[in-house]
Amino acid sequence: MSFSGQLFDNASPDGSGERLSEGAVLFHGRLSEQAEAILEAIRTVEREAPFRHLVTPGGHRMSVAMTSCGELGWMTDRKGYRYTASDPDSERPWPPMPTLLSDLAGSAAEDAGFPEYRPDACLINRYRPGAKLSLHQDKDEQDYSHPVVSFSLGLPATFLWGGFRRADKPKRLLLEHGDVLVWGGPDRLRYHGILPLPEGEHPLLGERRINLTFRKAG
Repeated sequence: MSFSGQLFDNASPDGSGERLSEGAVLFHGRLSEQAEAILEAIRTVEREAPFRHLVTPGGHRMSVAMTSCGELGWMTDRKGYRYTASDPDSERPWPPMPTLLSDLAGSAAEDAGFPEYRPDACLINRYRPGAKLSLHQDKDEQDYSHPVVSFSLGLPATFLWGGFRRADKPKRLLLEHGDVLVWGGPDRLRYHGILPLPEGEHPLLGERRINLTFRKAG
């Protein structure tokens, strides 16, 4: 495993985050000052690969709109869940991951105890009021030794931090604008999700929440 942080306590290895469990750290407001630059980076991705509502193998249309950037992008359709090197809608490679995004993700991972993190996929999710993400594990990646890094922008959302079985009762965490959550090591395969996004108005994003999740997928 690549996890090199200390054992469970209330501080992250660099002392600036809240440790949720042995391999998970929440950095409150870490991205607040970079939010506008991050949104501009997302706009460059969206111009090449617009947001879309994907369909699960069971035929369910996801309430969250999604796009990707990096060497790989995540997809779901009737054929299943998987990463692809190209956008099925355009048949072109996914947009390159903006350097700003990969640098911020790598820095957060290092401060959480996962040094030399180089994500090759960034999933960008757009939530509007009522959108949600059911409890799930991130397990389409080839190597679970790398952490997941998650950025939250816009409206606050309730994050479900579950156990290692779907039936385990999850804790509820409020993720607010600028928060960064990193989880890996012994917590890499925890179930997690997002409750339906409440109505609201954010000064920068209006009635939206944007979530970016970085993975080492290939």
